[in-house]
Amino acid sequence: MTTTDVSGLTGAAAVAAEAARDRLIGLQSPGGWWKAELETNVTMDAEDLLLRQFLGIRSDADTKDAARWIRSRQRDDGTWANFHGGPADLSTTIEAYVALRFAGDPVDAGHMRRAAAYVREAGGIEGSRVFTRFWLALFGQWSWDHLPVMPPELMFLPSRVPLNVYDWACWARQTIVPLTVLGSLRPVRALPFDLPELRCGVMPAKDARGWGAAFGALDRVLHVYERRPVRPLRRAALRRAADWIIARQEADGCWGGIQPPWVYSLMALHELGYGLGHPVIRRGLDGLERFTIRDGKGRRIEACQSPVWDTVLAMNALADAGAAADHPALLRAAEWVVGEEVRGPGDWAVKRPDVPPGGWAFEFDNDVYPDTDDTAEAILALRRAAFPAAEEPIRRAVRWLEGMASRDGGFGAFDADNTRELCTKLPFCDFGAVIDPPSADVTAHVVEALSKEGLAESAVVRRGVVWLLRAQEADGSWFGRWGANHVYGTGSVVPALVAAGVRPGKPAIRRAVVWLEDHQNPDGGWGEDLRSYDDPAWIGRGESTPSQTAWALLALLAAGERTPAVDAGVRWLVDHQRPDGNWDEDQFTGTGFPGDFYINYHLYRLVFPLSALGRYLDGAA
Repeated sequence: MTTTDVSGLTGAAAVAAEAARDRLIGLQSPGGWWKAELETNVTMDAEDLLLRQFLGIRSDADTKDAARWIRSRQRDDGTWANFHGGPADLSTTIEAYVALRFAGDPVDAGHMRRAAAYVREAGGIEGSRVFTRFWLALFGQWSWDHLPVMPPELMFLPSRVPLNVYDWACWARQTIVPLTVLGSLRPVRALPFDLPELRCGVMPAKDARGWGAAFGALDRVLHVYERRPVRPLRRAALRRAADWIIARQEADGCWGGIQPPWVYSLMALHELGYGLGHPVIRRGLDGLERFTIRDGKGRRIEACQSPVWDTVLAMNALADAGAAADHPALLRAAEWVVGEEVRGPGDWAVKRPDVPPGGWAFEFDNDVYPDTDDTAEAILALRRAAFPAAEEPIRRAVRWLEGMASRDGGFGAFDADNTRELCTKLPFCDFGAVIDPPSADVTAHVVEALSKEGLAESAVVRRGVVWLLRAQEADGSWFGRWGANHVYGTGSVVPALVAAGVRPGKPAIRRAVVWLEDHQNPDGGWGEDLRSYDDPAWIGRGESTPSQTAWALLALLAAGERTPAVDAGVRWLVDHQRPDGNWDEDQFTGTGFPGDFYINYHLYRLVFPLSALGRYLDGAA
């Protein structure tokens, strides 16, 4: 779209907002919710085939279709990355290569030779992450003796003792528990091939300093115990682990609504004697179908689904764009969101046993793990719809959020005070975030929601504001835990601080404005490459994207800015809009685990630009 046929930027922004609003409404499901694809990397697809091989249910048709998708993600140098345009990733390339071997791709084919050459040069199977070697051990391609030990007896540690299962973040504990089962039983299934071409013959050096030395010694002791465990204790631990896993299966058959604990739980229970026809296994396998996308590109697995998150963001975007509180799209969405309220207890109650339940989760079916981020956005969204039945769910959600504050005043996503770092030092935990400490973006969303509920002067909000002010980086930005990265963090925090009563002229806001303006791209947009999580040189730098441009604009507009920087950002959105009202965004701007696992939320490219355009037009009125 160009601006040549409209009078001025405001008119062009109005036309763009109307097109985006119409597009968004058109994507709403008849049930009232929105859900766009949640795209990740090909490890999901490779591990799905490995799961099916382990269970003996891998079909040629599924393998062929998955391989087509995996091949389409391979780069010219033979590698696979964890995000669009990212660097090659060793473990991802190994798992993708194995999947293509399942599909019959010959080792001497050009794309396979290039992949294997990269793997060897990058350290081979020997240098891959623990989780990849764990998968290979399940198929006799790695020795169980050369993996770190996590015994199921961990299940007996009380929550006050370090390294108990509740010291891990919810996503990690759901993964660790079934892995302790598999690691103790050490099953091996047959592969139709071996992988000598992926070995380099050199084991990486072990960390012999500090925690590395301490946990290395502990691991050696545990390996001795694994050879001769106390049999009655081991049997009891396995029973407790199985009961714990089964108790956390959701109504749709998933575990936590995410892929890793789902596949490991199915394998662990199967190895404990739960057959393919057992209701727990059957529900788990059937539930995977909902997470499977089949189209002209092939077959692929979503690591997670985000209908609640997508829906409340869409509601807020429509309201920002001027939709009336009684708009049918908002009313349908509000009714659906109210029906998704989590009313029962979950693992969060281990740290907060006296807090009554409430709030929302991310997925269709995840009643064990509501999260503060979705809950905050749901409160904001429901308040903008004329739906009286939302009043009590909002009240319960506010009460739950207030109870989920950590001792330092900040908010984690799923648990309060999930901050013990000892488990992060374990040799088993070499991939992804394994604890859930307070983060700036989540704390900001909670502060904003509670402030707009009239609680800006409450102790919990005041402490949240202090936490945010202390968390500001020296350069004026905020770190983004769940979105990429400082642009997301800053775009979340500035509107929250203003909502909580921090005046736009205060130094913290001014420094954030300066940082955003200094990191605007010459084309008028904003972008931040995901490599910023590992390399500070990338902070605030990257190709302009619709979602990140919108995040920057939301912060600048909240700060009262009506400057050339804002106009340039709005013009970038207007000029890059597609004829159908949406935007293109190949880049991954969502974060699963900083430094390791990233997400392309396919609705971000639409909802956040619509919110930014709506707020821009509201200020121009």
